[in-house]
Amino acid sequence: MTAEARLRTLIVDDEPLAVERLQLLCAGLPEIELVGTAADGHAALRLAAALTPDLLLCDIAMPGLDGIAVARALADTPAPPSIVFVTAFDAFAVGAFDVAAVDYLLKPIARERLAQAIARVRARRTPAATQSSPWLEEIWVPHRAEIVRLDVRDIERIEAERDYMRLHLGERSYLVHQTLGELERRLDPAQFLRLHRSAIVRRDRIARLGQVPISMHRIRRWRSSWRIRLG
Repeated sequence: MTAEARLRTLIVDDEPLAVERLQLLCAGLPEIELVGTAADGHAALRLAAALTPDLLLCDIAMPGLDGIAVARALADTPAPPSIVFVTAFDAFAVGAFDVAAVDYLLKPIARERLAQAIARVRARRTPAATQSSPWLEEIWVPHRAEIVRLDVRDIERIEAERDYMRLHLGERSYLVHQTLGELERRLDPAQFLRLHRSAIVRRDRIARLGQVPISMHRIRRWRSSWRIRLG
């Protein structure tokens, strides 16, 4: 692989052992050229300005400027690097896809999982992928001991459950901590329709809509005054 094809990578983490582990993992991946390390968010921004890396492998929970704030600041630069978050916590997944991070890795990281993230970064940086959609294309949700990436095109309906949303994909469903209004603003209105304050449905899954009398049983069951028949 030529030097031009390698991803110039900056590691950002306030834990020396975590930095060392990432360095060892990166050394085994020919796609990566490690150009530096930073121990906090402010140092990351200074090094990013000086080194113009292609990729940040960035922790989130850091003192001072956290990883989400670093990603937001870099997004306003002329040539922002790709961001892959590396963290011990799954609670930041919503904030991660809000700043268009390419991937979200949970510590301890397996070499195969890092390689998969690098492949996604390279795919995102190809000329064909530079014209990205303004609408949300994927959602990351905590599931058991990992972060699961959901393709928005696979979501059939979304229902509010108090402070969470339940995303339905066929017979599977996942909970994500975000409001329905926030998600609605990021979904392509040509693909999704909000039928009620508590429900969003993918348009091509609707066979018929009809208004029916409201009863408490239907409210508990559907959380809506609409009967939705999915095609």
